[in-house]
Amino acid sequence: MGLFSKFFSGLQKTQSKLSGELKRIVSRSPKFTEDDAEELEAVLLASDMGCAVTEQIVDAVREQYQSSGGQAGDVLQVAQSVVETSLGSGDDEQTKRLAKRDDLTVVSLVGVNGAGKTTTAAKLANRVKTEGANPMLAACDTFRAAAIEQLNLWGNRLDIPVVSSEYGADPASVAHDAVNSALSKGSDYLFIDTAGRLHTKHNLMRELEKLHRVISTKSKGAPHETLLVVDASVGSNALSQAREFNKSVPLTGLVITKLDGTSKGGMVVAIQNELDLPVKFIGLGEQADDLQPFSPTEYARALFFEE
Repeated sequence: MGLFSKFFSGLQKTQSKLSGELKRIVSRSPKFTEDDAEELEAVLLASDMGCAVTEQIVDAVREQYQSSGGQAGDVLQVAQSVVETSLGSGDDEQTKRLAKRDDLTVVSLVGVNGAGKTTTAAKLANRVKTEGANPMLAACDTFRAAAIEQLNLWGNRLDIPVVSSEYGADPASVAHDAVNSALSKGSDYLFIDTAGRLHTKHNLMRELEKLHRVISTKSKGAPHETLLVVDASVGSNALSQAREFNKSVPLTGLVITKLDGTSKGGMVVAIQNELDLPVKFIGLGEQADDLQPFSPTEYARALFFEE
């Protein structure tokens, strides 16, 4: 399955709602009225597209009507073009890739409970392994029931080593041991699965800061990537999560999971438009290869694709 096909398949809930509603609104009248504009705005906001991009799309559709003498034209193409521009499809692609150093690259996965950090850590490790790298996983969520077992199961399934300890162990200590192990074994990547924490719990955020300080003493500049894992179904609430996590542990990018299970796929647009953080990967399913590098062009095409 090609990249566009994966995007289209994963975004079908959002695509079906957006495309159908946009075509319905513009096809019922030769004029684009203020009522039409308000209804179009409501549809876009319901997908969590964000206020700024929603306004841009409504203005572009209105302009399309005015410039074509009352013809709707290809409204889906108009919307797609606005989204592509907003996401910066031609911007520096390097910022959207996973960092790679000559020696060990340490990647920390952070986020709230239930976002999918453990699965994302395993899928990222699998991705770099298929590209020829030598990854390792670190089970630093020593609090959640079954978190250590879950990561070890992924490690066994994907044949990727996992450094872990017992429940209740100091996460920073586990991370310290994992960096030592990765360095001694010549690993290219170490993916650290951290415990889920609410961004409003300052004591837990300080614990995460401690973990990062500890690993920085073992590997210069570590973590070299700090990725916030966000469940797509939370929609615009992801913005507040990103802002608060970024205050404690500077983020280098985001991973949006579970996009295949929500009609709020527009939230990717809002996040990248309103925060100066690249979306690096999106989750489009349960399988190990369903975590895909984010492509603004393919995402915008899939979002407004007309079957």
